[in-house]
Amino acid sequence: MSTPLSLFVTGTDTEIGKTLVSCALLRGLTRAGLRAAAMKPIAAGAYERDGQWRNEDADRLDAAASVLLAPEIRTPYLLKAPAAPHIVAAQEGVALDIAHIVACHAQAREQADIVVVEGVGGFRVPLDDTHDTADLALALNLPVVLVVGMRLGCISHALLTADAIASRGLRIAGWVANRVDPAMRFADENIESIRTWLEREHRAPLLGVVPHLASTASDSIADAAADCIDTAKLLQTLRTTQR
Repeated sequence: MSTPLSLFVTGTDTEIGKTLVSCALLRGLTRAGLRAAAMKPIAAGAYERDGQWRNEDADRLDAAASVLLAPEIRTPYLLKAPAAPHIVAAQEGVALDIAHIVACHAQAREQADIVVVEGVGGFRVPLDDTHDTADLALALNLPVVLVVGMRLGCISHALLTADAIASRGLRIAGWVANRVDPAMRFADENIESIRTWLEREHRAPLLGVVPHLASTASDSIADAAADCIDTAKLLQTLRTTQR
């Protein structure tokens, strides 16, 4: 591939499966013959192993990727406490510099055919007093994949997030419905409602529906989720958007 591709994964909230879907995308893109790398530019929540600070989500992304980036490129900002990044960064004396993340992303693109960039929390998580993750997505200027956690209230969350993405001039490359609540009533009807609205208002296709997956080995979960996502449809949109 002559021109590396990238995409930005965001979600309707925290704990709705952004990492799962990002891992699934990495698996699917690798199956498509691409050298796929992952970035988690800002990670809040770290543990220490062998004298190094690590993050569970970043570990899962590394396990799913076919190209491994240096930790300082994959996660330029690793914060220790699992809380809102702007609060933790202030406590740890860290300035979350968007320009530095953009520079790391440029390095990542030199090493892979495609880079999956996973955001932190929802689309508008503050990074400091004046910037949020929407500003990061805009600075990277990447097509966005929206992960919708299927639970009560998800329709409004999905539509509001899509409007926020589009209002910044960013393209929604597609969205993934993740069945985080296996007991959700009328889940299929909710998915159909979101599909209709996002297709009509943003031309954002449904890329797949990930069922509620049992807690097994993370590799197995990523592969199972990858089976549910139309990677070919996503690549077609990305190539049209980024050529």
